[in-house]
Amino acid sequence: MKPPPDPDRGPDGDQALDSFEAAAVAAEQAIRATEERARRAIEAPSGPDSTLIARGGIGVEGGISSVLTGPLVAGTGAETETRVETEAAPARAGKLARSTAFFSIATAASRVAGLGREVVAAGYFGISGPMSAFTVAFQVPNLIRALFADAALQPAFVPIFTEQIERGKVKEAFRMASTMLLLVTMVLGAITAFFILFAGLIMPLFAPGFTGATESLMIALSQIIFPILVLLGITGVVVGILNSYDRFGAFAISPLFWNLTIIAVVVATVPLFPEDKQIYAYAIGVVAGTVVQLAIPTWDLRHTPFRFTFKVDFKDPNVRRVLLLMVPVTLSLGLINFNLLVNSFFGSLVSDQAPAAIDKAFRIYQLPQGIFSVAIATVLFPTLARFASRGDYDNLRETLAKGMRQIIFILLPATAAILVLSEPMIRIVYQRGEFGPDQTVLVATALFWFAFSLPTNGMFLLLSRTFFGLQQPWIPTAIAGANLAVTAIASLLLYKPYGVAGIVAATAIATTFSVIAQVVLLRSRLGGIEATRFISTTARVAVGSLLLAGVSYESWNLLDEALGRGLAGQVIAISVALGLGGMAYLACSRLLRIPELDQILSLARRR
Repeated sequence: MKPPPDPDRGPDGDQALDSFEAAAVAAEQAIRATEERARRAIEAPSGPDSTLIARGGIGVEGGISSVLTGPLVAGTGAETETRVETEAAPARAGKLARSTAFFSIATAASRVAGLGREVVAAGYFGISGPMSAFTVAFQVPNLIRALFADAALQPAFVPIFTEQIERGKVKEAFRMASTMLLLVTMVLGAITAFFILFAGLIMPLFAPGFTGATESLMIALSQIIFPILVLLGITGVVVGILNSYDRFGAFAISPLFWNLTIIAVVVATVPLFPEDKQIYAYAIGVVAGTVVQLAIPTWDLRHTPFRFTFKVDFKDPNVRRVLLLMVPVTLSLGLINFNLLVNSFFGSLVSDQAPAAIDKAFRIYQLPQGIFSVAIATVLFPTLARFASRGDYDNLRETLAKGMRQIIFILLPATAAILVLSEPMIRIVYQRGEFGPDQTVLVATALFWFAFSLPTNGMFLLLSRTFFGLQQPWIPTAIAGANLAVTAIASLLLYKPYGVAGIVAATAIATTFSVIAQVVLLRSRLGGIEATRFISTTARVAVGSLLLAGVSYESWNLLDEALGRGLAGQVIAISVALGLGGMAYLACSRLLRIPELDQILSLARRR
């Protein structure tokens, strides 16, 4: 029998709301059933000597188990203890381990596709004025995205949505998420319209060195690209819902299809434009790719209990909590992304090639960054938020410390490889078509200096998310503000004497200071971050990284002389050099007994 109409719903009811209510009720029932099973498991061995404990485990493969609840039974006063864990804990640990592995693989595929996108773009456009115009035209809406869309929404949305679900307030969580979707669409739609109408006044402020045709092209391209802001805002809420249910697959693969869509659109449409307008194909591809990037996680929502409802409440206190939490998150992430515009701002004062050169180097720099540090920070964030909400600082500290050591284990040797092979890397990736040898030298210079910030930027991301999980976002906000100030001041001092190298070095200097500040502040809040183990691991990893650098460079140098600068010879030389360097690093890690090696290998074997 159909239940009577809800008086809050209106006289005729609403089919969509019925689906929403049914999903909420089903989710609430599942939560109650799980809680009841856990309660029976806990109470089963009850007795006068029983003590309830809570703990969490960290698997060697990188997955984080949930807090485990079980009784500690002490026989008749003896010291023998027996722990009884809920059956769901091992499954959850395995699920998160698989999520970490899948996310790393999918992110790596996305980065490779992104590199392919950059290769295609470099072949068509080089780093000439039109490419620099596109770079700034894309960075400005990307900055607004960081302020108001997905990057800002997720850290603010996930802890509160997760908190409501864990408390069994599923209906309220769903309604809050639906309200956020509508609110984001309306607000970002208005911002998009404003920037499109006034792009001619706004855009020149971000690249004062651009004049004439380059400036006009930058303005027109930004007007084409700005609608992605609305799409990314909706994506931010959708992905936040998925992550709260530990669903990372769609979010992980959507950037891959974003890149593939852009490549397809550029290749298909470049011939349709006159030579001086071909860069428009790139802008159109970005918009098309963003539509695909939204469609994939939206389709995955059907695998969660969530159902959208038009019955929203803009006065919902949880919505206000998200918005209030977004303020410092927005400032923090926005300030971080503003650094890219600082680079382009000063780059436009160096030459019309400098902004594009810095951006091309940044894409290579992001490849190792995204394969691991972004993956682990994203996958661990909901778990860190759960530990923080439960006050389980022991597990929070252990999870954070382990993530930091694993980031160093991966990114410090990547830094060493880039430092010694930056020029051949750029040559093999970009040098073809409109991209010539002189452009290779300029981009390689930027990549060399970017490498110094690779490990620290990876840790910066993880540490920032830890503060967000603790719902103390004003701390990374203040640090990000200081980061921007240091970047701007250092760039101002260094861009004239050192050009592109000085601008990028300023970013590395600022990131290092920011990580130091984050570590100091987190230590006092978590009772330490296992600093001794971190220093020990870093020292041993540094030894292995030096060995990798030496083996890689000498191997490449010998093969480069023997095989020449043809494409096949370059591919063989750099592949063999990196392979031998990597083998030397792994052998050294085994010899020095770096535990993170076993953790990474265990994760790979499980995958």
